[in-house]
Amino acid sequence: MNWTTIIDTNGQDKQVLDTVLKELILDHIHDMIFIMKVEEGPSFMYLYINESAKRYTSIQHGDIGRLLEEVVSFEMATDLQEKYTQLVQKGESVTYQDTFFHTNGNQVVNESILTPIKDGYGKVEYVVSITRDITSSILEKKKLVKAKERYKSIIEHNLDAIFILDGQGVIKESNGAGSSLTGYSKENLVNMKIYDLFHSQNEKLLTESLIQTLSGTPSTIDYSLLLNEAGEEKITQLIMVPIVVKEKCDGCYIIVKDITKHHEQNEMIHYMALHDQLTGLWNRKALDDHVPLIIHNMEERGIELSLLYLDLDRFKFVNDTLGLKGGDRFLKKITERLVTLTNEECLLYRQGGDEFIFLLKNSGFEDTKTKAKEVLALFIDPFTIDEQEFYISPSVGISRYPEDGYDSNSLIQKAAQALFEVKEKGRAHYRFYQTHMKSSFPNYIIMEAHLRRAIEKGELYVHYQPQVNLATGTIDSFEALIRWNNRKFGFVSPALFIPLAEETGLIHQIGEWVLEQVCMQLQKWLNKGYKTVRVAVNISPKQFLQEQLVDTIDFYLSTYNLPASCIEIEITEGAMQDTQQTLKMLRKLKDLGVYISVDDFGTGYSSLHYLKRFPIDILKIDQSFVKEIGMNQKDSAITTTIIHLAHSLGLEVIAEGVEREGQVDFLKEANCQKAQGYFFSKPICPKEIEQQQFVLM
Repeated sequence: MNWTTIIDTNGQDKQVLDTVLKELILDHIHDMIFIMKVEEGPSFMYLYINESAKRYTSIQHGDIGRLLEEVVSFEMATDLQEKYTQLVQKGESVTYQDTFFHTNGNQVVNESILTPIKDGYGKVEYVVSITRDITSSILEKKKLVKAKERYKSIIEHNLDAIFILDGQGVIKESNGAGSSLTGYSKENLVNMKIYDLFHSQNEKLLTESLIQTLSGTPSTIDYSLLLNEAGEEKITQLIMVPIVVKEKCDGCYIIVKDITKHHEQNEMIHYMALHDQLTGLWNRKALDDHVPLIIHNMEERGIELSLLYLDLDRFKFVNDTLGLKGGDRFLKKITERLVTLTNEECLLYRQGGDEFIFLLKNSGFEDTKTKAKEVLALFIDPFTIDEQEFYISPSVGISRYPEDGYDSNSLIQKAAQALFEVKEKGRAHYRFYQTHMKSSFPNYIIMEAHLRRAIEKGELYVHYQPQVNLATGTIDSFEALIRWNNRKFGFVSPALFIPLAEETGLIHQIGEWVLEQVCMQLQKWLNKGYKTVRVAVNISPKQFLQEQLVDTIDFYLSTYNLPASCIEIEITEGAMQDTQQTLKMLRKLKDLGVYISVDDFGTGYSSLHYLKRFPIDILKIDQSFVKEIGMNQKDSAITTTIIHLAHSLGLEVIAEGVEREGQVDFLKEANCQKAQGYFFSKPICPKEIEQQQFVLM
């Protein structure tokens, strides 16, 4: 039975049509089905609608037998009339889509297929319309299109080059970054093999990674050389990802990142980490890296190693003369000479500042001595900076492997100890490390570390030595003397730690601390009702050159509400070599109102000259003269002369280091005003001073 036969019958056949189509097929189809009879005009009459059509439209069973324009709205009838008429005229199927809004407000997209049913003469008598809701399909297509566009954007706008390969490693597609990296156009890249883009040395690794990726497992290559169209090498990193379609690998993506700049930066960072920026020599870190490797290689052959620690003598004066930039230029010139001694067996490092280290591989004792002499010989001729000749010498300390150590730290430490010995005994020569050097040098370094924390740990304190009026036996002045009791070294002599403080710059901090301690103590005595006394505070040459010295003294006098006359600033002749600077500073101190004394008088070079010009109040006769009074005629004469000279200039005189009664008698007879020393009292703490009533009511 065909459609034409069924529809051509009237009553009985129509019933068959209704039964077969309705019950067996049409009413169970989800799509909406409409059968229209073509009338004259043409016009179209509803002949059949299935259950889905009734469910999703307003057309019901009662509309069967009615014309199109009698059932639907005018706009819809007009639109459908046009499409049905087109079908009747052409006799061919028509497909179209229309959009409308459901009663729930959602937009719905339908797709309809109009199929003509013809009679035996080819005339269209019926139209079958099958309408399907394709909203979800449309949305899915839009999602797919959007996803595709996103994917395309990710690929095309990626900063890294991306190539799509087939199973044979042939490029099928690339992005813009691929062209930028390789220099080839997209068109030229297509059908090139990926191997054509990389250095031949990477072929094996590239093949292994491709095989792994095409088998379904991603792979990476951290370092690969790509050759662009111009033949330039680019250092790249590769990530390979398989393209899997229906559980089958259909090629792969290769993401190529250009890491050339990053690699160069890492190389530069590595270079800078191991080289001195000023001279370009290896640095201390490089030395620490090299020594273990060199020793490891030498151990197998039983070969010796020597380390020469070189320090430039008095280079500070070069910096003072030329400035830091000039000093740097000087160091570069020195480096140029030192480099002339280097070779595969002789390596040169800059330790820092004006210190250099030679590492001599396969060098015996005599060979090392020869090299040390060659180093010293490099400094015989002067260095010329800005047309001015400068002479400078090095001191060299030497240690040897394996006698003196098994690592860089030990060897450097031993060489530094030998260098310290060179500095102590004249400079400008070399010494090998010897075991007796252990006793002094390490303590010197450790002592500095302890001294730096002495104030905060409360290890420093001040004692006071009375200065006795020889005519009356009374005391109205003291000298403040710093003491250090360290938990490691015990009581440390000022003769040891004061020079260390001077050398390291700690003297500024320590000197200011002493000044404040003295002011605090004077305030305590005044608050207890004791009479005003004067305390001498030693000022080092380095402190004396500080511009803020006067302001510092004034600050503590004001802070503790003290008259300036209770402080005596004690300086040495060595601090007064710069006449103009000294005169300027002394005048400021006198304007402040403090007393000024000169310590160790008679041991300097310009005593009479500055006595005439400088505003000084007190002379202190050095104990080296006082010690020989009565036993050495010259010292006795010098002491008498100093006392008479001071009196003629209106200065007070204090003799130091008085230990015997005969010295006291001599000083009294010479009319020396005051004396201090163990004959009267050793330096004692404030509490003892109060107990012995050195400070009277």
